[in-house]
Amino acid sequence: MRAPDWLTARPVAHRGLHDAARGIIENMPAAARAAIEGNFGIECDIQLTADGEAMVHHDDALGRLTEGSGALRGKTTAELKTAKFRNTPEHMMSLGDLCTLVAGRVPLVIEVKSHFDGDRKLITRTAEVLASYQGPAAVMSFDPDQVLALRELAPKLPRGIVAERVYTAADWPEATPAQRRGMEHLRHAFRTQPHFIAFSVNELPAPAPWIARNIFGCPLLTWTVRTPEQRERAARYADQMIFEGFLPGS
Repeated sequence: MRAPDWLTARPVAHRGLHDAARGIIENMPAAARAAIEGNFGIECDIQLTADGEAMVHHDDALGRLTEGSGALRGKTTAELKTAKFRNTPEHMMSLGDLCTLVAGRVPLVIEVKSHFDGDRKLITRTAEVLASYQGPAAVMSFDPDQVLALRELAPKLPRGIVAERVYTAADWPEATPAQRRGMEHLRHAFRTQPHFIAFSVNELPAPAPWIARNIFGCPLLTWTVRTPEQRERAARYADQMIFEGFLPGS
């Protein structure tokens, strides 16, 4: 199965089309609405709650962007839906809430966060929510085990691997040395069989994504594009960009 054409048809807004100067914070409803208005795909992050729900949030704890504190997986869905984004009236969404808001108007590119502990609750809940969603949606993760789980749970759902060249213990403290080695150079690809790759823009070109794109036909997204030099690099080496901090075409 090849990734669908819609995946690379339009630039993808990183965590929605956020703009803190306008009071639009990453991954909040207003960021999704702004991306829809601009006809951009929406990249978002999801985290697991104590009661098994998928919540749209990058960090695994409250506090940086929201009111409150504490790990998300130690809180219930109801508790997290009361968490307000700082200096805004908006609250955290579940993945189901996001699907209802977007309603198929633009693609969703959903990154499943992982603690590299083999827990499949979040990927299972993601597959459950998307099974009844009629709009374009793809799921990706840095963790090959999560991508493999998605292959087994929902083989027809577009799946991708988020990747970079090097995985250090400092940057990936929850992954074991063996897991970090297994993430390098897309070594897992014959096992996970991703439909697309999302690779760090600052590390392009690189052999592994070049082979995936040019030999095996995997579309290549690249993240996170912020500067003119990165835009040029993305246009040269990838099929589409995941961007923030500017409006493509402006």
